[in-house]
Amino acid sequence: MKLLGIAAVDHGGSLGRASALFPHAPMPFVDLSTGINPHSYPLFDLPATILSRLPEAERLRELAGIAANAYGAPSAMHVAAAPGTQILLPRVASLVRPGKALVLGPTYAEHARAAAIAGHTAAEVGDFDALAEADLAVLVNPNNPDGRIVEREKLLRLAGELRARGGLLVVDEAFMDVGPAEHSLAGDVCAGGIVVLRSFGKFFGLAGMRLGFALADPLTAERLQAQLGPWAVAGPALEYGVRALADTEWQAGMRRRLAADAERLDALFGRYGVAVAGGTTLFRYLVLPEAAHLFSALGERGILLRHFAERPQVLRAGLPGTDEEWQRLESALAGWASRRDDALKEIGR
Repeated sequence: MKLLGIAAVDHGGSLGRASALFPHAPMPFVDLSTGINPHSYPLFDLPATILSRLPEAERLRELAGIAANAYGAPSAMHVAAAPGTQILLPRVASLVRPGKALVLGPTYAEHARAAAIAGHTAAEVGDFDALAEADLAVLVNPNNPDGRIVEREKLLRLAGELRARGGLLVVDEAFMDVGPAEHSLAGDVCAGGIVVLRSFGKFFGLAGMRLGFALADPLTAERLQAQLGPWAVAGPALEYGVRALADTEWQAGMRRRLAADAERLDALFGRYGVAVAGGTTLFRYLVLPEAAHLFSALGERGILLRHFAERPQVLRAGLPGTDEEWQRLESALAGWASRRDDALKEIGR
């Protein structure tokens, strides 16, 4: 068990840090360090009043209903909309009095940090069964960065155990848009003791829109929405959420496209001797002894992957979005593999 504090941690997606780390890399960076869809939902024009007027409460209620339908929540009353799930994390952690928070890891570091901010003693555990000892149990499903799936039946049993003694299970389903929907707990929040988090920006490729949702029993959802206060979700985010979450045709087509892109990325890595160990169709999980070297070699060529300081053999790679990005990645991998093979030949002499 690893105790965790409230210090902020680095995440993927910072081109400023990338520029400092690789100052001579060709620009622009091909940023594969996030799990954000490179094929974003089509942009559309918004009336000027969306920016000049405060958002209408009725539009927020409409968004909640559409989100409930899209994610499989029982009703709009079970949905709290927020300017991104990040802002929800400490509020959700505060739903139970300070105690022991356990996060199933390795995973997204912000959950443990948010729990610590809410007053919990936060620790990361590697064993699912250990979560039963928590007052606040948190897991990401599918997991980031390895794509691990925990079955719905196991989650429901855990939720029941926690609920019986006043605990809370939080399931972050940020990547469930491309995961196995049968293992989502979105439809199971009625009983209480469960909060499901859903992220809009990752699958729809609009992370800068800052839109996310907590799915919970009606009283909990109302409590979270009240804490956020009026006008928490900006007008543009409301409009994009309403349209995109209702666009099931685009969603189905995008899932097929992402699956094809992930298969293509696996084949590309495999061509240069890099095996893919897991992930989702929005990111691939790589485990190899040369991970740090590969990260640096690609970074020097302007290709940014996600490296994990505490897991030096692990990399996460998002999807290239254009033909040029695919070509740059392949060229960088070829250069790295050539130098690796030359070094191995030199050792063998």
